[in-house]
Amino acid sequence: MGKLTTSPLAPASTPALPPIAGVKLGSAEANIRYKGRTDLLLVELAEGTTVAGVFTKSKAPSAPIDWCRVSLPHGKARALVVNSGNANAFTGRRGAAAVNGTAQAVKKRINCKDDEIYLASTGVIGEPLPFEKIEAALPNLQLGDDWNGAASAIMTTDTFPKAATRSVMVDGKTVTINGIAKGSGMIAPDMATMLGFIFTDAMVEQKLLQQMLQQSNQKSFNAITVDGDTSTSDCALLFATGASGVAITEANKKEFAAALDSLLIELAQLIVKDGEGAQKFITVKVKGAESNEAAHRIGLSIGNSPLVKTAIAGEDANWGRIVMAVGKAGEKADRDTLSVAIGGVVIAKDGERVEGYDEAPVVAHMRTRDITIEVDLRIGKGEATIWTCDLTHGYIDINADYRS
Repeated sequence: MGKLTTSPLAPASTPALPPIAGVKLGSAEANIRYKGRTDLLLVELAEGTTVAGVFTKSKAPSAPIDWCRVSLPHGKARALVVNSGNANAFTGRRGAAAVNGTAQAVKKRINCKDDEIYLASTGVIGEPLPFEKIEAALPNLQLGDDWNGAASAIMTTDTFPKAATRSVMVDGKTVTINGIAKGSGMIAPDMATMLGFIFTDAMVEQKLLQQMLQQSNQKSFNAITVDGDTSTSDCALLFATGASGVAITEANKKEFAAALDSLLIELAQLIVKDGEGAQKFITVKVKGAESNEAAHRIGLSIGNSPLVKTAIAGEDANWGRIVMAVGKAGEKADRDTLSVAIGGVVIAKDGERVEGYDEAPVVAHMRTRDITIEVDLRIGKGEATIWTCDLTHGYIDINADYRS
């Protein structure tokens, strides 16, 4: 597979992430699949670090997902290892042997228990992971504060590294949150639909950390879609080292939780902006649904529709396809109360096209990079926002050539 052209929706630059006390990380070229690029990430975490996680709902999960699910109830973490290029999924006993072998190699480098080690893999499904390459690379891997290097090491078909940071004042002291993520294709929300790793120097008990991650995940990673396909390897992990000495509790969590929401939403949107072949970033806003959950499902029906996505790729203001996607979502809707707007222009209302509708401003909006679709069902108070991208021939080119 050749070098991919950077997405036109990519940010101008990757932010410089500050150090996080209690976190040391580094990347290496292990040659797992890719040549001439980093493909292995090791993170060492301070003793006492708590961890929260959410994992794919796929019934064919990868071996690292199985490993992490067993470790998570123990609530502590000392190390994270991520490899790119090979998903270690649908690899049977050899997959289990690979995660165990990787964990044993980590223990030679970091004095910790098996259940304090977290593993993640991303890449081709069905090929055995050559974990001996990971074993060989780990002993000499240099650890420091190169966050951008870490974000680059976990990429597969991504065209740019994805990183974000937040600082928040809690009880008069500063707490820092850093996050990195990867994702470009096989993106559909059913937990996280990507790999995401978030780190903070705050002190947070595991139960509260898990609660905040699950709530933030629903607003961010679970609100994106590129192609409607859920990966075998999806996971988001949140680590709290406690090194700042600032404790987050139920009583003072508001500002921290808001910062976490903001950071995860930024990472989620970056994944959509790097959607395979994407040329346009699409925001779908649904309101007036029977419930928030119904609004969420209607938004995903629109965001996952190949007909809606190809119309936007072709800059065609075909609003009938949006109506179609609402109708097929399986949620309560009334044709005669429904309204649809594109770029702030109401096109259809009360079951028919708006009288005197002028398509010119909508056509102009369709030619921009950022597209907004708004749907009001006018039957309830439920609302949701979904982010997606268009579907172009570039998606076919990338995925038809993925294993070449």
